[in-house]
Amino acid sequence: MSLPEKRLQLASPRGFCAGVDRAIEIVNRALELFGQPIYVRHEVVHNKAVVNDLKSRGAIFVDELHQIPDNHIVIFSAHGVSQQVRQEAARRKLKLFDATCPLVTKVHRQVARYSRKGIHCILIGHKGHPEVDGTLGQYTERHQGADIYLVERVEDITPLQAVIADKPVAYVTQTTLSLDDTALIIQQLKTVFPQIQGPKKDDICYATQSRQDAVKQLARENELVLIVGSQNSSNSNRLREVALKAGARAWLIDNATEIQDEWLRGVSRIGLSAGASAPEYLVDEVKSLLWKKGIQCMLDAEHNRETVYFPLPAELQPKAL
Repeated sequence: MSLPEKRLQLASPRGFCAGVDRAIEIVNRALELFGQPIYVRHEVVHNKAVVNDLKSRGAIFVDELHQIPDNHIVIFSAHGVSQQVRQEAARRKLKLFDATCPLVTKVHRQVARYSRKGIHCILIGHKGHPEVDGTLGQYTERHQGADIYLVERVEDITPLQAVIADKPVAYVTQTTLSLDDTALIIQQLKTVFPQIQGPKKDDICYATQSRQDAVKQLARENELVLIVGSQNSSNSNRLREVALKAGARAWLIDNATEIQDEWLRGVSRIGLSAGASAPEYLVDEVKSLLWKKGIQCMLDAEHNRETVYFPLPAELQPKAL
């Protein structure tokens, strides 16, 4: 009896989203137009290969604005920043290009509105993530004791009952979370705070949702799922978690060199996807390696085309070059 043919199935959509495309292009255009150095506060997107490539072109990544000389160019990462950081950049007279994803900006505006109106705000997200830090920093006015609170797990909700009680309350979410995990927290929030307000549409971004849906399907049809993405990428980590929960073995890898032969032993069906900040050439490298290992049947999942486009800042539009 012959062994089943090994095959690789690729998820669709995968890889770069519109927000990541825009953020990377902002850095590249700034380098072309203004030359080196261009400073970027935090990694513009969470991908090691992308960051290293931009460094090679003259981008300098810093943790805080005090590391940037006065009157230089700074780019804010796709994850966004707090109002305090924006004010510091203005005070320092730094020339700013904002690569914050427009979908993150939408959440920022919601939080700022709740702050102005004195509405308690609950942010569902992961402590310490740059997007969460930036979103928390939009709540700058604390009328009548209203404040913003971070919730990471369902268990974090109970202690808020005594603080919020029957006061007006709303919630927002980090854009790169797992849809399933977020749904459980939102359900509990609505149980504990029946009057809670939420966004008209989910704050989970379209790219996060579409990639998670594709990986769920991939995990149902394959024994092993490989996710190309960096360890500090929230959306890439969530893709691995989605695959695990759907019943597949799953690994998060920066590139093809991290694939271990033992993962492939006894496996005939492999799925492959990439986080929203992972470039397609890294996927191609994985395909090439697996081809050399005898996995020569490669199938693309049914293509789900994404048509979202976010324009560049006016000064960086092609006509400016």
